[in-house]
Amino acid sequence: MISKILLTGSSGTIGTRLFEKLLQMKYRVVGVDKKTNKWIPSLNEKTITTNLLEKGNLERLPKSVDLIVDFAANARVYELVKNPNLALENMILTFNVLEFARKNGIEKIIFSSSREIYGNLTEENSITEDKLRIENCESPYSASKITAEALIHAYKRIYGIDFVIVRFSNVYGMYDDSDRVIPLWIKQTLENEDLTVFGKDKILDFTYTDDVVDGVIKIIEKFDRVKGRTVNIASGKGMKLTFVANKIKNLLGGKNKIIIKENRPGEVWKFQANISKARKLLGYEPKVDIDNGLMRTINWYKKSYGKGI
Repeated sequence: MISKILLTGSSGTIGTRLFEKLLQMKYRVVGVDKKTNKWIPSLNEKTITTNLLEKGNLERLPKSVDLIVDFAANARVYELVKNPNLALENMILTFNVLEFARKNGIEKIIFSSSREIYGNLTEENSITEDKLRIENCESPYSASKITAEALIHAYKRIYGIDFVIVRFSNVYGMYDDSDRVIPLWIKQTLENEDLTVFGKDKILDFTYTDDVVDGVIKIIEKFDRVKGRTVNIASGKGMKLTFVANKIKNLLGGKNKIIIKENRPGEVWKFQANISKARKLLGYEPKVDIDNGLMRTINWYKKSYGKGI
């Protein structure tokens, strides 16, 4: 039975929401992040603020936990194109966490991977988990996630650490003021700045935060039944970025322009997840469509930053 959880990357977008939900469900959770949580300051009382790139810092972590949920990563794809050292950091982070688990007898881990690992499978309409091919790797970020997944499989075979790998896709929602396209476009529309879409035909699978967190909680609840698996947690629907940009403009009554530019190197430009495996194994079903998700995100952003229309 899983009772006590160590959550790395606990101050990030998904980490914050999962942390919040798990505590509401009476799990005992210890967060770990190199940054304090600016969204819910009370979570900092249960968070160890440290950089897991330094092996010595892992000695500060609790050793008597039932499960590690590993979300710690540099997650901005194009930032890692510009600075590949950030991808190396991702690999070291995963290695350090796995070594911590091995040395302390922690036998369960949930790892957050990404749809980036599939690359651009232009002939596929709905991508299943078995479509990973290393020759399709598009970026240092996707390489870092493929490497991490390989390490996790190795640590299972040699050291008996059970795992579930979760591949997320374009998560958006509350607790995010980054330069990911949705929070960036909301901010720019509120400030009457033009929106830039990199790739007029780019299609991605946007997943609302609460749906992602629901999927992870289902994995925690059913860990022993689904261990050793890799699952897509996404909306299962692909949509053009131009559609999303126009939707944000319309919801906010924006008068700004949408500027189309070429795809940037290293970025996946076509992806729609097949989520039938998550449905079958977990009973996972995304509940928040893009209209409701964008409206919730806009309302959160305006409430958090006092922006008017």
